[in-house]
Amino acid sequence: MSTAKETASETALSDSQNYFSQELSWLKFNDRVLQEALDPRTPLLERLKFLAIFSSNLDEFFMVRISGLIGQVNAEVNPLSPDGRSPRQQLDAITDRLRPSVTQQHQLFERELRPLLAEKGVCLINYIDLSKDQRFYLQRYFEEGVFPILTPLAIDPSHPFPHMSNLSLNLAVSVKDPESGKENFARVKVPNSLPRFIVLPEELRQHAGKSCVWVGIPLEQLIAHNLEMLFPGMAIQEFGFFRITRDADLEVQEYEADDLLVAIEQELRTHRLGGSAVRLEVQKEMPDSLRKPLVEELGLTNNNVYEIEGLLNLKDLFAFMGLPLPALKDAPWTAVIPARLKAVNEYETESAFQNKDTVVDIFSVIREGDLLVHHPYESFTASVQRFISQAAYDPQVLAIKMTLYRTSGDSPIVRSLITAAENGKQVAVLVELKARFDEANNITWARSLEGAGVNVVYGVAGLKTHTKIALVIRQEAGKLKRYAHIGTGNYNPKTAGLYTDLGLLTCCEELGADLTDLANYLTGYSRQTAYRKLLVAPVNLRDRMNELIQRETKNARSDKPARIIAKMNALTDVEIIKKLYEASQAGVEIDLIVRGMCCLRPGLKGISETIRVVSIVGRYLEHSRIFYFHNEGAETEEIYIGSADWMTRNLDRRVEAVTPIENLKLKDELKNILDVLLADNLQAWDLHSNGDYIQRQPAKGEAARCAQKIFMERASKAAK
Repeated sequence: MSTAKETASETALSDSQNYFSQELSWLKFNDRVLQEALDPRTPLLERLKFLAIFSSNLDEFFMVRISGLIGQVNAEVNPLSPDGRSPRQQLDAITDRLRPSVTQQHQLFERELRPLLAEKGVCLINYIDLSKDQRFYLQRYFEEGVFPILTPLAIDPSHPFPHMSNLSLNLAVSVKDPESGKENFARVKVPNSLPRFIVLPEELRQHAGKSCVWVGIPLEQLIAHNLEMLFPGMAIQEFGFFRITRDADLEVQEYEADDLLVAIEQELRTHRLGGSAVRLEVQKEMPDSLRKPLVEELGLTNNNVYEIEGLLNLKDLFAFMGLPLPALKDAPWTAVIPARLKAVNEYETESAFQNKDTVVDIFSVIREGDLLVHHPYESFTASVQRFISQAAYDPQVLAIKMTLYRTSGDSPIVRSLITAAENGKQVAVLVELKARFDEANNITWARSLEGAGVNVVYGVAGLKTHTKIALVIRQEAGKLKRYAHIGTGNYNPKTAGLYTDLGLLTCCEELGADLTDLANYLTGYSRQTAYRKLLVAPVNLRDRMNELIQRETKNARSDKPARIIAKMNALTDVEIIKKLYEASQAGVEIDLIVRGMCCLRPGLKGISETIRVVSIVGRYLEHSRIFYFHNEGAETEEIYIGSADWMTRNLDRRVEAVTPIENLKLKDELKNILDVLLADNLQAWDLHSNGDYIQRQPAKGEAARCAQKIFMERASKAAK
């Protein structure tokens, strides 16, 4: 029976004032991304990259988060967020919070970065500023390479308003028939099959009286200044640029689908153009006569309209990273080969096993002791990818089982799995078809794998399979031995060079047995409820995390040392947050490294005084998850890594795997990683109790400490 004091405490911890909005917290994360573009210390082309990331993030936010809230409003479903807001209140707050950031983003590009680029000889110019020779060249380019692709669409009683595809860039045009005097509305889509920026040839790269290394104009401006060719005999009255964002969240009823792959393929086809519109971006100068019919026909209100100064869709600024201007970019980084794996990578896998005497195989290295790999500082190709590729050719390997949530378009991991199947090995792969925005890519890989004889499954009904696991079964001395990789990131060599992630390579028998049970749960019929070491969502992960937090709470109440450090992408689960608040009330020292959304409010008197929250945003996307619990001392402390954030979806609606790290040397490595991250004073942002994030600056006389740079330096030193 609970006491009155406990009831009062529970009521206080449930008070909406003690929580931040998940959506507004995400917007603040994206503002920290924008800050990297604003920061003059960031190399110039990298500043453009961060503007592009800000835009790309925002597109996804509207397609998923905003569309979901709009759906709740339309359905008159009004669940309250942890901070006590209804869906309508959340939308209003998002709009108020977002508009200044969007304005700041575009003003930064138009007023600061574009001129800075021009100073460096990279000139993105407007059509009206072209010279006569440049216009002549572009006129011919338009006639030969653009005009045949374009399809002007009239909009009148005999031509209904067209369905404009998601994220499409368009021109709205008003034309007048000189004979009848009637004005008509038309739309021209800017083709995404052409480069967004039309680059002039070397002999025409001059601007404002000086030579440039690159000169280009936006494709939409070239189209706009040649509208007469699209509407011959008509008088062009007005035109304006606009861009549409639509609901892009797939809805598949798994329990009703006989074939999940076919069901998702069909949903992708029907959803290809996007669902209902959720945002309209227009150039600030667009006349009301063009804007108004767009707003009405798309079923939007002025709250859904964002006026843009200058160029729309800054996501296309990614293209500038391809310019051969190393002085305007971060210094290149080549991931190092972990020292223990150097000998493994001195031969070609395809031919190595024909001469076994020369091979140092990765399995013998793992048998010597667990190996922790830290990407992108240590090579994904030389570790995880090598683990799978060697398994594909090794005649002693009998089976490979793994999960694929996201992978690259030209995936060497998938190629190795196909090779393994062709070499007669038993290969089972869970391909998560519901990985948002990668559905089509994963369907392609699933069909390729199936065609090669791989056993492909699509997960557990009602759950996304987000875990990152690979299991290799090898015959050694007449017995079967299991080798495993358990990671925090996807099996994707491209993102492994952009995201910070961790992976454990091990032949621990208990973990191997757990992964076998987990694989059987994913591929067959199983109600596995207990694991030896592995923490698996939605089976035991939430309960064990609660127990670990509560143990620290109990120790603090008994005047024992108590400490929690947790690194993750997002912290939004209310139950976990309450446990952390209770731990703080008991005196547990808690440091949280949360890159993105954080609904926990640190530093509240009597609630979270001992909790500190820091976010690190830098060159690499912080993606690893690490959970540290002091447990009364150095010899008994527990550390875990895995695929799960402390979000309700990860704990309850996804299949996740989190593994303990028990090797003392590896535990020290992880503790050191946490210490370096917590000591960062350049790219770290402290979350305050009022919701503001304040970027750290080195104190007077204090050395600058950038965690990501430190990890690169240490990796280079270790490699030498």
